[in-house]
Amino acid sequence: MVDENPTSEVQTDVAPETVEPIVKVDPPESRFLFVDVAAMRAKQLRRGARPRLEGFGDGAEHAPAHPLKAERIAMEEVRQGLVPYDLPGPKVEAPGGDQ
Repeated sequence: MVDENPTSEVQTDVAPETVEPIVKVDPPESRFLFVDVAAMRAKQLRRGARPRLEGFGDGAEHAPAHPLKAERIAMEEVRQGLVPYDLPGPKVEAPGGDQ
């Protein structure tokens, strides 16, 4: 078999990871919404998402002495407004309704 590109090399340069800035939002006023948002964020953390709190990422210098549970980290992230969320719009019923 003939190599079509005799100078082919494995590319070792990896593009730097693009990190979007975190935009702070107001924490939910409703306790129920707070719990829902924190639960969804905890699920993301358990699946491997990186924490958004300072001092908890990879290579953090001031990491806590004992590891915190994903739920605690998620609640603190929501409390500090680091987790954006959307509320669904009002449900519109079709004219005539069910009869």
